Amino acid sequence: RHFPRDSRRGGAERGEAVMAELKRLQDRLDRLETRLYGDRPLQAAQFVDAVVKIQASLGNISNKRERIKTLYKKIDDLMKFLDPQYIDRIDVPDAMKLEFILAEEEFIHSQVHLLELVKKQQPYLESEHIKGVPNYSSKVQALIKVQIEEQDQCNAITEDVTKMLDEYNKMILLLSKQFVQWEEMLTKFEAAKQIKPSSD
Repeated sequence: RHFPRDSRRGGAERGEAVMAELKRLQDRLDRLETRLYGDRPLQAAQFVDAVVKIQASLGNISNKRERIKTLYKKIDDLMKFLDPQYIDRIDVPDAMKLEFILAEEEFIHSQVHLLELVKKQQPYLESEHIKGVPNYSSKVQALIKVQIEEQDQCNAITEDVTKMLDEYNKMILLLSKQFVQWEEMLTKFEAAKQIKPSSD
């Protein structure tokens, strides 16, 4: 069987290109191994052998364990399910959507009731009094400041009154003790006065 000269020439050129590409890849691999291991090709070979053994061991384990094989097959599905955007891409059936809505029926009714209340109060919320609230904010702030100052003054007065009451109670206690002592002394004097001197 004879091939056209051009096709044989093209095949030869493609073969040379493939060999050149393989040569470049081999050179890159050699440079990488030199960077990793320097001038220790034996250690590099041992490392490669260890990696091959580990890969073979993992392959044997996965072939013997059906659960691991099943897990390997489902890794892509697992990564897909773990994607946060997966839920946005799910095509939920209408029946399931209806179930979601019915499950939240009570909450939806409560929110509708609140919205109706807000709608009823809307005229009051849009009244001139409410709209004018920002204009009174400075006056309100001044009143709040005055109220805080008066509250501080009241607290100070309360503390002073409490101290005065404490002093008053102490004074009353001391006077009471003093009156008791005076009464005892007076009783003794009266008793001594009533005693008459004896005749010789």
